[in-house]
Amino acid sequence: MSIIVSPSILSADLANLKTDIKRLEESGADRIHFDVMDGVFVNNISFGIPVLKSVKSITDMFIDVHFMIIDPMKYVDAFVDAGADMITFHVESDVDIKSTIDKIHSRGIKAGLTVKPNTPIEVVYEYLPFIENILIMSVEPGFGGQGFIHETMGKVSAVKKVIIENGYDCLVQVDGGINDITAKIAVDAGADDLVSGTYLFKSDDMKKAVQTIKLINNS
Repeated sequence: MSIIVSPSILSADLANLKTDIKRLEESGADRIHFDVMDGVFVNNISFGIPVLKSVKSITDMFIDVHFMIIDPMKYVDAFVDAGADMITFHVESDVDIKSTIDKIHSRGIKAGLTVKPNTPIEVVYEYLPFIENILIMSVEPGFGGQGFIHETMGKVSAVKKVIIENGYDCLVQVDGGINDITAKIAVDAGADDLVSGTYLFKSDDMKKAVQTIKLINNS
């Protein structure tokens, strides 16, 4: 099984977003990673509901929405209505985690949890039976183009071990500083899904870059 590749459109050319999404479709990428930031949970503001609606109107690709916001429960309905296929939110947000997972599932889409680099991975273990995605941030959330934090790979290995031992139906996703070198490190640690922004969008040949990542576990 090849690795899932989820390009983050945080690194796309927003003046030519339709063109960049076409590039993604033609590249063989699996999902669109859509970062939502509120300027409070992280020190940046990114995309909102109108942008998601616009993206959904021009592609059939799976849209993986990553909430970096204080109150994810408040926005679940609006983002599902706008086209989200999965919503992943932070355990560090100010919300009842299980109730938010249930709310997301009640809308018929997948739910995931994510942790910042300094958050112990053990805090998510009790929720693994109820989610389809666990996202390990390998950079501090908020901005693209940061360097890969190697120490976070211990979390990837630890959570993957728990998932396998218990037979949970949950993928391990890694986001932050992913390129052709760090992708192999993440895959070797146990990642199933890699989010990449700068590396893919700055590549002269996005299709080749995507395939380089997807075939890592076969090399």
